[in-house]
Amino acid sequence: MNMITSMSRVDGEAVALRAKFNERPLWQRAAIVGGPLAVLAAAVTIWNSDPSPAAAPPMPMVTVAAPIERQINQWDDYVGRFEASRSVEVRPRVSGQIVGVHFTDGQVVQKGQLLFTIDARPFAAALAEARAGVATAQSDLALAETDLGRATRLLAAEAVSQSDVDRITARVRASRAALAAAQARVHARALDVEFTQVRAPIGGRISDRRIDAGNLVSAGDSGGTLLTTINALDPIYFTFDVPESLYLKTARERQAKGGAGQTAEIRLQDEADYSWRGRLDFTDNGLNQNSGTIRARAVIANPNYFLAPGMFGNMRLADGGTTPALLIPDAAVRTDQARKIVLVVGKDNTVAAKPVEIGPLVGNLRAIRSGLARTDRVIIQGVQFAMPGAKVKPRVTSIVLNMSGPTRTAEAIAPSASQATLAN
Repeated sequence: MNMITSMSRVDGEAVALRAKFNERPLWQRAAIVGGPLAVLAAAVTIWNSDPSPAAAPPMPMVTVAAPIERQINQWDDYVGRFEASRSVEVRPRVSGQIVGVHFTDGQVVQKGQLLFTIDARPFAAALAEARAGVATAQSDLALAETDLGRATRLLAAEAVSQSDVDRITARVRASRAALAAAQARVHARALDVEFTQVRAPIGGRISDRRIDAGNLVSAGDSGGTLLTTINALDPIYFTFDVPESLYLKTARERQAKGGAGQTAEIRLQDEADYSWRGRLDFTDNGLNQNSGTIRARAVIANPNYFLAPGMFGNMRLADGGTTPALLIPDAAVRTDQARKIVLVVGKDNTVAAKPVEIGPLVGNLRAIRSGLARTDRVIIQGVQFAMPGAKVKPRVTSIVLNMSGPTRTAEAIAPSASQATLAN
């Protein structure tokens, strides 16, 4: 009887619990049932997990190509400035008043062309006076020579003494000297009259006039009045500074090739091509100890006077002759501290680093002077994923030469950079 009562009590409590559970919201019933199931599922997952290690990452893929070989002309690149081949400051050689200006500011003038006129009347009067002095000296000389002839004849008849003859002879010599001096004064006064016409000493482009008509000017070697300036622009000079290292390289190459002349090609700041050509004609006789450079100059033809002094330009200077070179993309060259290296892929697809000596740029490619072989497989893409000693998955391609190269501004070109072009 007691057992039956206990079972009834348990059943009643179960029914009450079930009723309370059904009265709960749906989300509470799900949480109560799902919690133990989740714990059980996690335990089963841990029990059945695979204890094997994680899979190895795949080998990086890189693009490789063999370097291309070409004959190139090597150039050294410089930045310089144009200068007039001759420059003259026009100053008067006589003092006076400017009465005429016979040119237009900035025009091209020829040698001997009339530029200024100075009032010539004072100098014409001085010339006339000098010519009168010549006439007086000639008259004195004629009288002295007549007296000398008469005294010589009287000396034969012992009518005059030898001292009288000597005195007349001295007077003749003095008259001749006075005549020469008078004639020199005539030449000087004639030059003064000529100098009243100021003419162009050289041909070229003239500056603006510094003095207008009506002003007084003074003569003098250094303190004379500046009238204008003239610059000879055909040909025109291009001056630049050469670092000592490049000077030594160029000098040795010139000696090895028998002193062959160097060709200069220049492009202006707004030009893409090197359209101006000339030749190197001067190198200074010493290096600047402060900058470690030596001044050099090239001569450029400028028939239409387009180039002007003071303009900047980029010049490449050829060392003469052609050189075989291996070419690879410039991005494939890496810097390892103080040396340049190129990453190559061996037969077993292992990456190796090769120290190289780089040369000039040829279009979009970099010339390699030494350290690389024609059969090497150079990594040209994916260099950042390749490490020396690691294995990679190479994809073979070919290197394409683009002679137009990347666009560069004048500020990006270093004065001592090197370039090259393909040999014709």
